Amino acid sequence: MKKGEIYDGIIERVDFQNKGRVPVEDKVVTVKNGIPGQKVRFVINKKKGGRMEGRLLEILETSPLEKRDPVCSIFPACGGCMYQTMLYEDQLAMKEAQLRKLFDDAAGYEYTFEGVKGSPVEFAYRNKMEFSFGDEYKDGPLSLGLHKKGSTYDVLTAGDCRLVHEDMNKILLCVLDFFRTRGVSYYRKMQHMGYLRHLLLRRGSKTGEILVNLVTTSQEERDLELLKTALLELDLEGRIVGILHILNDSLSDVVRSDETRLLYGQDYFYEELLGLRFKITPFSFFQPNSRGAEVLYQTVREYIGDTRDKVVFDLYSGTGTIAQIAASVAKKVIGVEIIPEAVEAARENAAMNGITNCTFLADDVLKALDHIEEKPDLIILDPPRDGVHPKALPRILDYGVEKLVYISCKPSSLARDLKVFEERGYRMEKCVGVDQFCQTVHCEVISLFVKNK
Repeated sequence: MKKGEIYDGIIERVDFQNKGRVPVEDKVVTVKNGIPGQKVRFVINKKKGGRMEGRLLEILETSPLEKRDPVCSIFPACGGCMYQTMLYEDQLAMKEAQLRKLFDDAAGYEYTFEGVKGSPVEFAYRNKMEFSFGDEYKDGPLSLGLHKKGSTYDVLTAGDCRLVHEDMNKILLCVLDFFRTRGVSYYRKMQHMGYLRHLLLRRGSKTGEILVNLVTTSQEERDLELLKTALLELDLEGRIVGILHILNDSLSDVVRSDETRLLYGQDYFYEELLGLRFKITPFSFFQPNSRGAEVLYQTVREYIGDTRDKVVFDLYSGTGTIAQIAASVAKKVIGVEIIPEAVEAARENAAMNGITNCTFLADDVLKALDHIEEKPDLIILDPPRDGVHPKALPRILDYGVEKLVYISCKPSSLARDLKVFEERGYRMEKCVGVDQFCQTVHCEVISLFVKNK
């Protein structure tokens, strides 16, 4: 096999994360973006040692697992929800097999795998969405939505996205129509020219409160009063509580604020989880599937067990969601988070919920551990996608706590760290997947580590 050669084959299985395995002749080629059982055409685009990767060109035959029609108009060109043609129970079964293989290969010892818990809602679950302005093809009409699969430039209008509530689709189409009829330019990343960048929408699944964030450059000045009026006149199930104009002149394609102008209402909204209320600002981290997050946090609570009269460390605590849930069954919880805005929100949320035994520190986890006087009885880890920093993990494990609960949004990072845990005298006693990202390749995992006696 040589780079550039084209082959046909059947995807035998899909390993975590999104790695389709296609046997061809006496080789196995990794082809992403497929479903087990599909017959695909691909081109060899990478060869390293004995490993080969192919880029998907065409699906020649559908899989027996594809038992329903696509539910949105831009499938499969949009890479957002790969598995929407599969029944949800089949998605869960596939993810269960993927995670089991991932941890079986990494652990090398016996542990209890408790399967994958599904989301209470399969569609319209996302409480946050970042849409991009652009065009679907060169010099085409203005579009607003999601990037075409495999492209960093072409943008498909996502006016009927099924991952979000219908309210978000109505707002997207309203904003697109407003700017398209006025011929307003979008920001071109290569030339660094243009006005429109992103539309960041956040909607509380429980509260129905909506925060609309229009992100533009400062290269033009536009009167947005008519847009505000159009948005407030929309017939929505929820209600818009804030409209913000965020200025961002960064050269990179990242959603951030150089300046924020309040066009209407407030710059935050509220969401509720497990009887607690949370104030969320435009850039606050919050689990994107509120109903799925309740399953996640209830499971974390079960894994934590009895913590009465114990000190709990919640490392990478974000806006303090887990810390507040743990606080009801702990003597004291200390949360550490590097983002000051998230720490401020955590403190405010804890006060709003009447929780007094939580302390939140704005610091890097590795540095914070050097000056926290208390010693933990239990540690909860909820790191970003790349996992715990390699210098921080041994330091955390040096506390020698009897139990440690690890929440991973990228299970392959957790699988990589199993060796470090074992070297420090810990074994994964049990783990469970929680599917917060229906129709997609992602899945969260909760693991309980126990110190060897």
